[in-house]
Amino acid sequence: MPVAKEGLANGSPPDPLAILRSRPYAALLVMAALIGVPVSVVAFGFLALVGELQPLVYTDLPEALGLDKTPPWWPLPLLAVAGLLTALSIQYLPGRGGHEPTAGLSVAGPPTLTELPGIVFAALATLVFGAVLGPEAPLIALGSGLAAAAVRLVRRGAPEQALAVMGAAGSSAAISALLGSPLLAAFLLMEASGLGGAMLGLVLVPGLLASGIGALIFVGLGSWTGLGTYSLALNDVPEATSPTVGEFGWALVIGLSSACAGAAIRWLAARLRTLVDGRRVPVTVLLGLVVAGLAIGYAQWTGKPAADVLYSGENALDPLLTHSATYTAGALALLVLCKGLAYCASLSGFRGGPIFPAMFVGAAGGILLSHLPGLTLAAGFAMGIGAMCAAMLRLPLTSVLLATLLLGAQGLTVMPLVIVAVVVSHVVSARLTRPATEPSAPAASGGQRS
Repeated sequence: MPVAKEGLANGSPPDPLAILRSRPYAALLVMAALIGVPVSVVAFGFLALVGELQPLVYTDLPEALGLDKTPPWWPLPLLAVAGLLTALSIQYLPGRGGHEPTAGLSVAGPPTLTELPGIVFAALATLVFGAVLGPEAPLIALGSGLAAAAVRLVRRGAPEQALAVMGAAGSSAAISALLGSPLLAAFLLMEASGLGGAMLGLVLVPGLLASGIGALIFVGLGSWTGLGTYSLALNDVPEATSPTVGEFGWALVIGLSSACAGAAIRWLAARLRTLVDGRRVPVTVLLGLVVAGLAIGYAQWTGKPAADVLYSGENALDPLLTHSATYTAGALALLVLCKGLAYCASLSGFRGGPIFPAMFVGAAGGILLSHLPGLTLAAGFAMGIGAMCAAMLRLPLTSVLLATLLLGAQGLTVMPLVIVAVVVSHVVSARLTRPATEPSAPAASGGQRS
């Protein structure tokens, strides 16, 4: 943005109000709105492809092979194939499959167009076959890469500042409907990118605009195609009661236990990743078999579907809450253990986002604790999601919004509890984290990735 450069050249900080009133900034907003349309269409198509392929490989393919129904062992060959395809795409395609999920959810520079096919292919191999990661990271990369490419096409030699702002806007449009709210998508990217100070609003506004446009496109395409909006939503939220003193005590317990569980998941995933970096293809295939084995063991032991452990958990959150009464405490404890271990294995070798598995593990843990006296189902569910997201993402504001906006009107009632649980989890996680012991990410073959 030219005004910003001029202010810095004169030795004074740029004036945000002057930039907001300038013609270049108005042009930037117009471009953000325009870019939000095609980016959201591409993002919708990606989610639709994943949504169509998942039942195809797990339900239709066994029937096509002459099997009466999906056999219990079916995840084993599919997760092995997922590991093979993901490892090959990371090792041989430009971009190394995109964002390294053991690093949490960070937003770097937009990938180049040559890196996008490898990122998409690695994400499809991960998501379609049932590894425990979500679509948000590849969508962020896809949105930022396409937006930056559009800026370069319109204006060659565009400054890095403009590319970064438009990349963030493209990412906002790509995940606008995924988390249930376009506002949440914009705040997620704002917090993940570490933006702050007087210039925050200037960078956030294009993202908000693109996110709103993207949400409208998702709604329109979902209605036109009959596929829905792929938006995170709960259909049967239990009634929340006013917080009690006892529940504030549970908020401390949930925050502390989530921080410890998150630290254990990150530690194990980082250690497994050192093995993956040494022999990526065979180790990733082995990790896929581990994920499949955990899902099969859980299903055989509890009688519940293996899909509880497989996939990101985005589509399983609503059934888990709706049918929570049918889960015994033992089944929920085993679900938290198996999903958490499958999450570790997927973080270390596959490609995708860490948000939805963290939400699911936290939700299952909160439901488990609600079997104990003094904690209602709605409060335990919300606090579990918020605290576990804070532990895994290290984004406290986004974690509070994820947990409360998901519950709608009931979320406002339990918000004080969620805030306490998130703050405790975030602070304890910071004390438990030792960045120096974590392996560094391998260098990419192209530009930076989100």
